[in-house]
Amino acid sequence: MYLSKSLYVRGLQCTKSLWIKIHNPGILTPPDEKALTKFKDGNEVGRLARQLFPGGREIPLSSPEKQIEKTKEYMEAGINILYEATFVFDDVMVMVDILQINEDKSVNIYEVKSSTKVKRIYIDDLSIQFYVLHGLGFTIKSSNLINMNNTYIREDLLDPAALFNINDVSEDVIALEENISRHITRFKTLLNNDMEDVPIGKHCTTPYKCDAYENCWGNMPENNVFEIAGLSMDRKMALYSMGIRTFDQIRDFSDLSSPQRIQITSELRKEVIINTRAISRFLNGLTYPIYHLDFESFQHAIPQWPGVQPYLHIPFQYSLHIEQKNGDLQHKEFLAEEGMDPRFKLATSLVKAIPTDVTVLAYNMNFEKGIMKRLALSFPQYSDHLMAICQNVRDLMIPFKKKEFYSPKMKGSYSIKYVLPALVPQMSDAYEKLHFIHNGTEAMNVFPRLIEMDKEERGKYRKALLKYCELDTLAMVKILEVLRDSVGEV
Repeated sequence: MYLSKSLYVRGLQCTKSLWIKIHNPGILTPPDEKALTKFKDGNEVGRLARQLFPGGREIPLSSPEKQIEKTKEYMEAGINILYEATFVFDDVMVMVDILQINEDKSVNIYEVKSSTKVKRIYIDDLSIQFYVLHGLGFTIKSSNLINMNNTYIREDLLDPAALFNINDVSEDVIALEENISRHITRFKTLLNNDMEDVPIGKHCTTPYKCDAYENCWGNMPENNVFEIAGLSMDRKMALYSMGIRTFDQIRDFSDLSSPQRIQITSELRKEVIINTRAISRFLNGLTYPIYHLDFESFQHAIPQWPGVQPYLHIPFQYSLHIEQKNGDLQHKEFLAEEGMDPRFKLATSLVKAIPTDVTVLAYNMNFEKGIMKRLALSFPQYSDHLMAICQNVRDLMIPFKKKEFYSPKMKGSYSIKYVLPALVPQMSDAYEKLHFIHNGTEAMNVFPRLIEMDKEERGKYRKALLKYCELDTLAMVKILEVLRDSVGEV
């Protein structure tokens, strides 16, 4: 068995995770929809980055031995650009995203990442590639990280040279090399012995949430200190290391915020805490009719249309529940056609549906306001109208974020997925009962795939998208109703 670069960086994060990956992978949590989309984006970005180094040969994925032999064959044939060049040294196998072979036989290593940032873990990734090639006798002229340029705005044609940044991180990579042999020896020893008992800590979620997380954290008691909302992981770990595991063991509340104290008190007493004065102030800031608004969006690492940046949130859908003072409700909605830039038609529909002088209620308004501000920049003809709507947006999340209304059922969260069942028990399973689409991640992943579906399947998913988004704004209506009832307003 070879130690791959992914296993190496896993071991750097946690040796227990590395052992489980090799010896008991069945207990690891499979990647979710979000992770799978990220993998897909990464593959697309990797293929596109090859255009920066055209004319190369790809090493086909097969057995390590065949990949190593094919790499050697191409290099001996004088091919100077290789994609997925494969090498083994010290029982470590690496596949180099892009290998550039110079006339003097020195090489440049390029690692492609779909991220817009240069992260330490990427340097670790490159360092193990440097170690293997250097160990095999190659002269490495440079080690480079290719990542996304988030300031790039696509014009009519995609420009890969402007889309990517090439960062020479050779000095950082070389600085890590002296420790690599020690790490590899340690990992080999660990893998040939029983699993090491590694205590939980920040490494469980940094730089990534480990797929062994549920195995290591699954036996946490109810009301454990890690559930305290807004408390830093350092502070949580400090409490945990002192033997303070649950809320009832906390004696010193001096460095806890007011919302944190409310959460702890509420959950220990198992009672709902309501700040009626604060709730009344919030409600008094709303005027009827109230336009309950929710957007759904998706992102592409590679911009698909002019005027779009990497990872820009592209709105493709909205739901709007218009609530009158007497309780009458009207529902409006928009769902874009698949396979085209949805922004202009959505903006056109939105300014027709929402006047410039009404209260617009959103849940986590920064998202909705951000969408509208970007639409205003993209479509100047609607700018004044969209910005007027922005000025009138109020945030239904605020009372819950500030713990002005808190129920133990919220478990420290102010996400609408926790708030709704806590306030409206009859809707506790509303999202679970939906077909196909149950959360925002599923919505954002499905919409770009509609174009690939046949007519019947596409119709089912479009209907599911509409039902999901409609539920989000209906949930807001019901939550607001409970807030009104809590202070006796009609």
